[in-house]
Amino acid sequence: MPARPVLLTVDDDRAVSRAIARDLRRRYGDRFRVVRAGSGPDALAVLRELTARGEMTALLLADHRMPGMTGVEFLEQAMDLTPTAKRVLLTAYADTDAAIRAINDVDLDHYLLKPWDPPEELLYPVLDELLESWKRAARAPFDGLTLLGHQWSAETQELKEFLARNQVPYRHLQGEDAAGIRKAAELEDDAALPATVFPDGTVLRRPSLRELAEKCGLATTAGSPFYDVVVVGAGPAGLGSAVYAGSEGLRTLLVERTATGGQAGTSSRIENYLGFPRGVSGAELAKRARDQAVKFGVEVLTTAEVTAVAPQGDGRVVRFADGSEVTAHAVVLATGVEWTRLPAQGAEEFAGRGVYYGADPHEALGCRGEEVYVVGAANSAGQAALHFAKFASKVVMLCRGPDIRRGMSEYLVARIEASEVIEVRTCTQVVAVEGDGHVERLVLSDTVSGEQVTVPASRLFVFIGAQPPTEWLGDAFARDARGFLRTGPSLLDAEGRPPAEWPLSRAPYHLECSVPGVFVAGDVRAESVKRVAGAVGEGAMAVTLVHRYLEATT
Repeated sequence: MPARPVLLTVDDDRAVSRAIARDLRRRYGDRFRVVRAGSGPDALAVLRELTARGEMTALLLADHRMPGMTGVEFLEQAMDLTPTAKRVLLTAYADTDAAIRAINDVDLDHYLLKPWDPPEELLYPVLDELLESWKRAARAPFDGLTLLGHQWSAETQELKEFLARNQVPYRHLQGEDAAGIRKAAELEDDAALPATVFPDGTVLRRPSLRELAEKCGLATTAGSPFYDVVVVGAGPAGLGSAVYAGSEGLRTLLVERTATGGQAGTSSRIENYLGFPRGVSGAELAKRARDQAVKFGVEVLTTAEVTAVAPQGDGRVVRFADGSEVTAHAVVLATGVEWTRLPAQGAEEFAGRGVYYGADPHEALGCRGEEVYVVGAANSAGQAALHFAKFASKVVMLCRGPDIRRGMSEYLVARIEASEVIEVRTCTQVVAVEGDGHVERLVLSDTVSGEQVTVPASRLFVFIGAQPPTEWLGDAFARDARGFLRTGPSLLDAEGRPPAEWPLSRAPYHLECSVPGVFVAGDVRAESVKRVAGAVGEGAMAVTLVHRYLEATT
């Protein structure tokens, strides 16, 4: 990253311009170069010069009310010159409606009301967060390990997803781009791929996720035999539980098979989560929550698979696939759900080689100029389609039903309908996936007429429902017909009595499952609302019930 990236301020009022520049230099002058412009056109000229010289612009801070070109108009034109720069609008109270509209119109990151005095409270906290986010996104594409492997290898795809979701810096090389490093690392035999080459020279040939995690410095085994609470699953519900448990002084272990964030962690943009008017990516939300949990002393395990949870005296034992185990006073199950597999001929054969379940945001970068197919009609599919539309030449959404409004939020529907890149095909399903080594064609069927058509395709992203991963739990855990875990009131019979095998005199708590001391939060729970905010809320509520359970048993 070049030294001292630019913070560009745009304001026609010289007094305001000097004041904002003064405050920026006071806080950021040792790391960034502050540049001033007196109008939108002047600022655009500065940006063109900076771009031509290869300099990076980290922040654009523009006053809204300027003659000739408003701040919003400037930021809109500046997006083409510096798409990664954070955009902030400086506005008076009377212009807040315009600022809020600009959140969508120009992808505004924040708006600041004048005056911003004192800057320590009203300016610096906002800019600190934006610049930290910019630094993460603007980081050089390679300052970590190199992943070698074929694009259409399912094993390579699994490693890519793991590295991306755990925010481990990496670059993926193949073909001629990888020839030199393959020779230097003695990896010329394709049987050794995929492989990872680390900056220290270490080479891992066809590594497991656990091996890769350990080399990347991620904890994979528990540091203690006993905890107050073990949280299984690090999606929004599990992260919510971990943060609240840690903040309240409970010794907490958070266990995840792959990466924090769960399905929500793969979302390119969550726009209806409280407190983020501009929206937030699932990866960013997950990172913030993980950092928050770690700050409160939560121990986080990655690539650790739980195989059993069972009562053991006054505690609950949690067993892992590697044969180890830990004991806790209470357990929170927040394992989320897994995408339903596509019931089409050839779909399993091409999984990871053109057929993908869910879609990490980084996948869109490989779709530039391509025609992408998305199967599904819920929010996850809509968010993915809108994200892919920024890169792909065309995005085709395939929906079995007659209308995507049945399962998708209206704000997403409106944007999809307004997009010139996205095409929605209703009453359509995929009946076959074909290709030689990777996806090359899809066979689509009209669910009304039965008519079939074959279309060329290289990538198919599937969002067609979810299944709860609860088969590993024993018979003591009550489930509904679909496998979701029953808790609290859903365990009671018509007369309000718990099941005969329930061992306590009291009824189960609201989120407590059929095994006392084991609580369930988020999507894996029967009758949950299946929304990020709901999952976080249930995770926090589970900790309150853990306290109640511990008080009753001590």
